[in-house]
Amino acid sequence: MKGVVFTEFVEFAEESFGLGVTDDMIARSMLPSGGAYTAIGTYDHRELVQMVGELSALSGKPIPELLRGFGMHLLKRFVSSFPGFFAHASLFDFLHRVDDTIHVEVRKLYPDAELPAFTCEQPEPHRLVMVYQSHRGMADLAEGLIAGAIAHFQERVHLQRDDLTTGCPQRTRFTLTRLQPGP
Repeated sequence: MKGVVFTEFVEFAEESFGLGVTDDMIARSMLPSGGAYTAIGTYDHRELVQMVGELSALSGKPIPELLRGFGMHLLKRFVSSFPGFFAHASLFDFLHRVDDTIHVEVRKLYPDAELPAFTCEQPEPHRLVMVYQSHRGMADLAEGLIAGAIAHFQERVHLQRDDLTTGCPQRTRFTLTRLQPGP
């Protein structure tokens, strides 16, 4: 997993819970890397899983809630770091392009990146169905990224999640439905 995810998670923990909790999280995790990450490095995703578990124990927040919050944080960082990826007309346009455009560009920058797969279909103009698949089982993080994109594009959208598998690889369906404008 790319180091930018790790550096951003540490920043998310500091912003959300303070430096003391973050230091305790890293120390209690007993990480092979020692918790020293660079944005361009590559690290075992199990280190992130370990830190999230320790942050949950320290903060009392459930792991899924932490991962969704981190996903929203990460989306904001991606918007500021890669504004060209977000120069699309709508949320649905952006999400359609994640796997076949954005992930292609990420692989050009980081050839060793192991990215999740997303397939999209739009059965109706107001509905988009995305299926997430990954061996890392980070659907909560994906949900947070999608929720962050909804907030970024400022669209009124209902997000429904259906877990299709709990094993490896994890498959999760996200159904996004545009809501009609209110009176």
